[in-house]
Amino acid sequence: MSLPTDESPASGRTLRLLSFNIQAGTSTARYHHYVTHSWRQVLPHSKRVENLVAIADLVASYDVVALQEVDSGSLRSGFINQSRYLATEASMPFWCHQSNRKVGTVAYAGNGLLSRYAPDAVEEHRLPGVIPGRGTLLARFGLGSGGLDVAVVHLALGKRARIQQLRFLARELDSGRHLVVMGDFNTHVDSGPVREFLETLALRAPTRGLATYPSWQPQRAIDHILVSQSLAAGAAEVLDISYSDHCPVALEIQLPETVRLREATRPVFSVEVGRTV
Repeated sequence: MSLPTDESPASGRTLRLLSFNIQAGTSTARYHHYVTHSWRQVLPHSKRVENLVAIADLVASYDVVALQEVDSGSLRSGFINQSRYLATEASMPFWCHQSNRKVGTVAYAGNGLLSRYAPDAVEEHRLPGVIPGRGTLLARFGLGSGGLDVAVVHLALGKRARIQQLRFLARELDSGRHLVVMGDFNTHVDSGPVREFLETLALRAPTRGLATYPSWQPQRAIDHILVSQSLAAGAAEVLDISYSDHCPVALEIQLPETVRLREATRPVFSVEVGRTV
């Protein structure tokens, strides 16, 4: 899907990246809350709105934000697309959304991307797996080998499905361009399948070893920002906040001079992947 724009090239060389599994705006503070607070996953509640306002305030200071488990517009979210809501509240001039797993009218999970820069194209990829409902959202900035691709991923819980999905992505993503892959991998980067994925696409993992789950006592490093070896990266950090059952992970990268980004200065411009712009 091509995205026409007439913005001028950005002069900055630094990008502030954030990846966050927001659990549809529902905070969790203990494992037993998955049971005792399970109604929050299917019904709207005031705490969800408070969390979304806080998340919007958080993401407003970043340039490109990858969201996972963001509701597409169902009963639990008050039929509001949360990617659009966060983009509006955070004054992000570009957003796009991929709807993945629908449970009747109760829940409709997906991936989202918020950006201060306008991509030249957005692609949707459905990930393989026995249980459908996983996907990747790919934003492409610039053309040719000097361009930048940013992929938002949310991989399966099961190891076998994750292996299929990582091998699929290794074929679909372009190692000939500068590449950033952000999201919830549901595994650590030193697992065999992720190591294979890194080697195939010439990526490195600045977020290695940074625990993001569970948010109330992080022990597992499963949320990552992976970058091409051609991209200089600063220190990665996990943000200690409680708006979800995951903590967000952040990273600054330095872009080569060949990467030209166009600032999206218009009012919020949106694309919901799979629908006409």
